[in-house]
Amino acid sequence: MRLLPLLFAALLLGGCHATFFGAVNARQPSAAVTAHRDIVFDQEHGLALDVYSPADASHAPVVVYFYGGSWMTGKRQWFRWMGEALAAQGVVAVITDVRPWPKARMDGFLGDGARAVRWARDHASAFGGDPAHLFVMGHSSGGQIAAMLATDKQWLASVGMKPRDLAGLIGVAGTYDFIPFDEPEFYDIFGHTPAEQAASQPINFVDGDEPPALLLQGENDTIVSPAEAVSFEGRYRSQGEPATLKLYPHVGHETLLLAFGPLKSKASVLVDTMDFIHRYAKTSPR
Repeated sequence: MRLLPLLFAALLLGGCHATFFGAVNARQPSAAVTAHRDIVFDQEHGLALDVYSPADASHAPVVVYFYGGSWMTGKRQWFRWMGEALAAQGVVAVITDVRPWPKARMDGFLGDGARAVRWARDHASAFGGDPAHLFVMGHSSGGQIAAMLATDKQWLASVGMKPRDLAGLIGVAGTYDFIPFDEPEFYDIFGHTPAEQAASQPINFVDGDEPPALLLQGENDTIVSPAEAVSFEGRYRSQGEPATLKLYPHVGHETLLLAFGPLKSKASVLVDTMDFIHRYAKTSPR
């Protein structure tokens, strides 16, 4: 396991994300997974997604995954390992791109995310998935995208859906309650006024009409404060909605993510995620 820490250090120092995730992809154990890559779901904006399906999948749960990167960086190809890890557990995994800043701002990437979710619902059965058991999932800033789709009704309404069409929300060190912020780029992404910024916070839209939530969070996360997951869970529960918060001791922001792949021994995130999916895939959307 020495290779990954060394590559991760290089990632932090040199910003070579492609090299790091290329190594992670290379270390993903082979499994009976079928990959369908480069499927264009938004011709206007040139957006594509990749689908990873289990062998002989039939009525499998479906997860649309949004990767992190501070709403500014990332490519779906870097997360082949995540798609394969989920598919190896019996999930049809959809890894999607959205436009990053500065190509788009909040309304742009949330609109992109909504269209990806609608595509997944419309096409899941072609890959052995069951559109009645559709989950959204995201890490870090991708967790904000997933959570906004699951809470703020306007985004899925734009594609003829509603949050309760989702079987569940899975947040992986997601950012749900991050005002105030100091990053200059964030003002351009989310707005300058209090009202504009409030509209970017998933916690502000929980009103008792959401799908169940699983919130995975490392206690040693210095990128996204664990307090965000705690407050988001509290808001869910105050509205009578089911929410499960899993806090992992001695686990940081990146380690939590990589525990789905090459660092499985660091946290039981994959087991906990599959327990949640199996529990709520048995319940029809309300």
